[in-house]
Amino acid sequence: MSENDSNQWCFACGKNNPIGLKLEFREEEDKYITTFIPGPEHQGYDGIVHGGIISTLLDEVMARYPYANGMNTVTARLEVRFRQATLVGQNLTITGWVTNRRGKMLELAGAVTLPDGTVTAEGKATVINVGEIRL
Repeated sequence: MSENDSNQWCFACGKNNPIGLKLEFREEEDKYITTFIPGPEHQGYDGIVHGGIISTLLDEVMARYPYANGMNTVTARLEVRFRQATLVGQNLTITGWVTNRRGKMLELAGAVTLPDGTVTAEGKATVINVGEIRL
């Protein structure tokens, strides 16, 4: 079974999840990147993307980066700083990168960015490598 055949019900990246975000990722210059356009179904207050969705986007791009590189990681800690409201309907770029590695622990950072470069949210995560991926 390949990575493309696994995790198809993941809320963030699963292709079989009818209510999922269906994120797709790419790696560029030691960063992991996805894009997403939130709709009205992703809002909390009218017109503003729910903080839980923003947190999910950041968690996914940070925790999935080592996974995409062969590590079976789980999030041990997630911190999100909301810099400003993220409005529904905007094309968001979500980026994650490794900031430190100590043994089985990796620290990552992430950002949600608007097309004009404005950062609406920042994240920090600690993930733990729990072993090789078994596909």
